[in-house]
Amino acid sequence: MPLDIKICGLKTPEALEAALAGGASHVGFIFFAKSPRNIEPAAAGVLRGAAKGRAQAVAVTVDADDAFLDAIVAAMGPDMLQLHGKETPERVAQVKARYGLPVIRALSVSEAGDLEKASAFAGVADRLLFDAKPPKGSELPGGNGVSFDWTLLRALPAGTDYLLSGGLNAGNVGEALRLANPPGLDVSSGVESAPGVKDVALIRGFFDAVEAARR
Repeated sequence: MPLDIKICGLKTPEALEAALAGGASHVGFIFFAKSPRNIEPAAAGVLRGAAKGRAQAVAVTVDADDAFLDAIVAAMGPDMLQLHGKETPERVAQVKARYGLPVIRALSVSEAGDLEKASAFAGVADRLLFDAKPPKGSELPGGNGVSFDWTLLRALPAGTDYLLSGGLNAGNVGEALRLANPPGLDVSSGVESAPGVKDVALIRGFFDAVEAARR
């Protein structure tokens, strides 16, 4: 079966092109001021134009209000929205109804019990994303370069559509695929030379590692 790969936190044409050339199914743009990957909606709109017809463009937000989401959708025209904060199932439903776009709901995981929250979003979110819980003191809900026990995901109901995120890189993605066999992957800090600085060679290396593992 095909494996979706999302390269998230893109800010430059070079990084975007490397993601698209590698075969990314999704490209993510982060709208969160505290993140080193933060991008302005207008700038994301320009990059999004280059991805049209080649990958799904995802706008990633954290507890954004309607006014901010309105501005992002108007300037960027995303294919999907990703909610990476404390959004409730009710909020996810509101966002879907307001914009008519599919929604990915990100959930933080550190132990088996954290996966129980996923059931509340069944039939509401179009897809889930499981990320590692942020380290103490981090102001970022994702992109922290930390992972969790991927074997926990084996307990998910069959057919759960999700992206595996958190601490992935070329060195460990093969192990992640072996242990969890996820339908999709999401990588951000694992293809960076510094926080928020995507590295074209690391992006290529990630795709090469995925291909080698799947062979």
